[in-house]
Amino acid sequence: MTGEGRPGISEPPLPDRGKGSRSAAWAELLRLPALFTVPGDVLAGAATVSRRPDPRTAWAIGSSLCLYEAGMTLNDWADRAEDAAERPHRPLPSGRVRPAAALTAACALTATGLALATRAGRPALAVAAPLAATVWAYDLGLKRTPAGPVAMAAARALDLLLGAAATSGRVGPALTSAALLGTHTLALTTVSRNETQGGSPLTPLTALATTGALTHLLTRRPPRTPLDTDRTSPAGSGTPSAAPGAHALRVACALAYTATAARPYFHAALNPSPPLTQKAVGGGIRATIPLQAALSARSAAPVSALITAALAPLAARFAKKVSVT
Repeated sequence: MTGEGRPGISEPPLPDRGKGSRSAAWAELLRLPALFTVPGDVLAGAATVSRRPDPRTAWAIGSSLCLYEAGMTLNDWADRAEDAAERPHRPLPSGRVRPAAALTAACALTATGLALATRAGRPALAVAAPLAATVWAYDLGLKRTPAGPVAMAAARALDLLLGAAATSGRVGPALTSAALLGTHTLALTTVSRNETQGGSPLTPLTALATTGALTHLLTRRPPRTPLDTDRTSPAGSGTPSAAPGAHALRVACALAYTATAARPYFHAALNPSPPLTQKAVGGGIRATIPLQAALSARSAAPVSALITAALAPLAARFAKKVSVT
């Protein structure tokens, strides 16, 4: 939830031009285009327990957005010394954002995220609290250890469980979807650790294989579960409530996920240089959206899947102005 990618090294410093420059600096610090990858976590989790989002789901999305941005801000605050040497154009080392302001924002966003989770109910808060703890633990120490990718994967998985907890008070039905999303995040975060120095072809190759495995799991028809019985047509006829086009929608979203992630992973595997590794990370982040849509479609929630899929072009548009990594 702190942004699977590391800041790039090719962005030039922005001149100080007053208020407009400060706004641009905060947009860069928060990596605003990456926000479009967040609502789909909660929607995919909610989809495992309900075919349509409800007001509690909206509160959970607000909580998720705040905790995500808290992680983004805290990430740069924790890395300010490293960035001063390797990425002096970033908002903190360039002086466009003060470190104290960034830390204050991270604290305020975390508190707001937990408050919004409270509005979604106690089960949601019970998930949001460890999610917030995972975000802070990752940024303040775990990301430089072998446990870093695992912590990031856990944060994404918890974010999905937040949607299920807020919508129904249950997280059991969402565990499979959380595992799939966490697996994607684990592979992506492992690639991102070599974003500024490059690395071995094995890492993006493993991420590519992971993408293929997840696509296979997403496109096959899942076995019936007790939840399917809950989602039956009126009068308890036992007919699954999924729309006739649900499988086609799921396959389309899964293929979009593959198309977004596979090519940059493949290029990075052929040449794991910093520029191509950065593109692989960016592709993996963007691929999170169609993956979330596929998970919602897999849970027979086409409305949530379509809402999530619609965020992809918006993310691509804003990513042209502000880097997502």
